Amino acid sequence: MQIGSTFSVHNLHSLPATAGRSSFWCSGLRSNSFMRRPVQSQNVKSILQSKHSDLEPVQKGSNNRSLGDKAKGLMDRLKLSSVWPEMKAAEEMSPRHLIRLQRLLSKSPEYSPRNNLGSRWREYHGKDDWSGLLDPLDENLRRELVRYGEFIQAAYHCFYSNPVTLTDEVTSGRHVALPDRSYRVTKSLYATSSIGFPKWVDDVAPDHGWMTQRSSWVGYVAVCEDKREIQRMGRRDIIIALRGTATCLEWAENCKSLLIPIEKENDPASVQPKVECGFLDLFKTPGANVPSLAESVVEEVQRLIDKYKGETLSITITGHSLGAALALLVGDELSRCTQSTPPVAIFSFGGPRVGNRGFANTIHSRHVKVLRVVNSQDLITRIPGMFVNEELDMKVEDFRAAKFLNMLDNIMPWAYVHVGSELRVDTRMSPYLKSNADVACCHDLESYLHLVDGFLASNCPFRANAKRSLLKLINEQRSNVKRLHTSKANLNLETDAMSLHGCLSSPS
Repeated sequence: MQIGSTFSVHNLHSLPATAGRSSFWCSGLRSNSFMRRPVQSQNVKSILQSKHSDLEPVQKGSNNRSLGDKAKGLMDRLKLSSVWPEMKAAEEMSPRHLIRLQRLLSKSPEYSPRNNLGSRWREYHGKDDWSGLLDPLDENLRRELVRYGEFIQAAYHCFYSNPVTLTDEVTSGRHVALPDRSYRVTKSLYATSSIGFPKWVDDVAPDHGWMTQRSSWVGYVAVCEDKREIQRMGRRDIIIALRGTATCLEWAENCKSLLIPIEKENDPASVQPKVECGFLDLFKTPGANVPSLAESVVEEVQRLIDKYKGETLSITITGHSLGAALALLVGDELSRCTQSTPPVAIFSFGGPRVGNRGFANTIHSRHVKVLRVVNSQDLITRIPGMFVNEELDMKVEDFRAAKFLNMLDNIMPWAYVHVGSELRVDTRMSPYLKSNADVACCHDLESYLHLVDGFLASNCPFRANAKRSLLKLINEQRSNVKRLHTSKANLNLETDAMSLHGCLSSPS
């Protein structure tokens, strides 16, 4: 359930290591302009710390418009018909895109400078629930977490570059610009909503059908094929990457927060596993031209297990927001439906609660390892769950009232608890982020990766040599604008970037 403003599309394929994304808000789209990245445009005004020595106070003059002007601007931005052609052209013209294309076509491989994990890969994959690696954060685990986050960013970029689901692409698949060349995408994944809009909605706005389509591209399966990277990691890794909420119907499914049983069997002696209705519907519902997400991922992973039979394999599932919720369902499904399942680990960012204590116990009993990266300021990580949650679980267990707790879990429709281990970061720890940043900024994937990259320990300051600086991203945007100012389409980008001037320090 990704929350935020829209973002600039010219960097969709050119910033795999740094580009964050947000869901589409209609008020963020305007005619003949780019969709803006949250870190580099709208959200940067609310997350960058103005008291930092490298920044200037944010200019507030643009926020003093009358209600009439704001309303008129909103209506102007709803003209979406000409957005996609210009975005595509701008993307192809971007020097960063051309540089990346040249790198992808290069014959000389680029190998990761990351440390060799061969002898300890099971430890980093969660064999011992990451005991002793989280606080302080192990350097190798930090690199791996950021790397998995970049796979999610690739999913966001691929979807937003072409959000429309076409019939012919279902069989041929989509091209995904992966941040790691040692992996190859083997399967596109689609999630289908169990509900739909009336036909007249598409008739009224035929150019915006992607917002109301029932089946949408949600992620991919990729496998490592580079021998040197396999040797470095100690196994051949299968990755499943899932993006967050993007369409109207996905938002509608997020709001279906009642718990429902995930299995038909019901053992009265234990807590019945239940998950959120909307998440399960997105996971299990087949589309008109695509199978369900559950069916697709199980079929593809089983195919890869059979293909690489005899090798040491691992399955890594990673997702952000809604993708984090679906990742848990994928992990549970793979642990039950695949033969000779390799070790399964889930690395999630900004994920909501998904199920009750019975579901959490099921995940644990099937040895699916879960590491949740949680921002203390992120509201999404504290929902759903109104009456029973992991905090109440701990209090009740202290009083040894297990039967009472089981009764609550079985009868309460909002008895949610989190699953797995937790790495907790905090917006207030970064010198680049405001302590009172809004929900969209605290939930943004790029903010998460920035915080993970700078995290040392809960009692330590932000890492001084952190490489994932938000200021660097903005300075790169400013440099791109200077090189692209001659294009009419990019003039709008230049205007957007200049609006950041109040957040940036003047050149020395």
